Amino acid sequence: MTDEASRPDPAGDPAVPRAVETPTPDAVAAPLPEAVAAPLPEAVAAPLPDAAEEPLHGAVKSPVGRRATRALFVLAFLIYVADLVTKVLAVRFIDPADPVSIVGDTVTLTLVRNPGAAFSMATGMTWLLTIVAIGVVIGVIKIGRTLQSRWWALGLGLVLGGALGNLTDRLFRSPGPLQGHVVDFVSVGWWPVFNVADSAIVCGAILLVALTVFGIEPNGSRSTKSDTTGKESRQ
Repeated sequence: MTDEASRPDPAGDPAVPRAVETPTPDAVAAPLPEAVAAPLPEAVAAPLPDAAEEPLHGAVKSPVGRRATRALFVLAFLIYVADLVTKVLAVRFIDPADPVSIVGDTVTLTLVRNPGAAFSMATGMTWLLTIVAIGVVIGVIKIGRTLQSRWWALGLGLVLGGALGNLTDRLFRSPGPLQGHVVDFVSVGWWPVFNVADSAIVCGAILLVALTVFGIEPNGSRSTKSDTTGKESRQ
């Protein structure tokens, strides 16, 4: 017989410990505690609120809205530059005592310092008009950031550019801040003397009123009489 055959069987020898076959302690074989095996609390497992799943209102603008907002500010900038340049040229080349005739006495370039509103109205309320102009600028900028209509962008751009043009005069021209006199230089017949900013403000305001009358909203939608009647009936 070989040596392997002559070796005693460890499994049959009681003197040899059988560590491998030792039963697992109850603490190891026991099931997990309920606190560990329990499902997650409802507060953790609950789905996120709807507000988190949906994008914030107005957070993402459509391409049409971005183009409308861009057009508004570009137009306002162009109006502002045109108004500023023409006023500088008028002050430089027009003598207040010697108007420049364009079409006889009907259309002339007449330099006038206007302490009032557009077309020389409310001449004794310069400081109040300045505050109103600042409010208009802030309001137009706020509305312009949410626009979806190109027509509204056109109207608001005209108003914003004109308001900024005259506001610059009131802030930086004599006799002092908030009381500066606006430079007017275009005279047409019996109409009060005006400037580029005045024209832009009036044209923009007329356009905005027309858009409102025809039911065109700043968001690009168009309201009808039936929509208005339906809202009133639900109320």
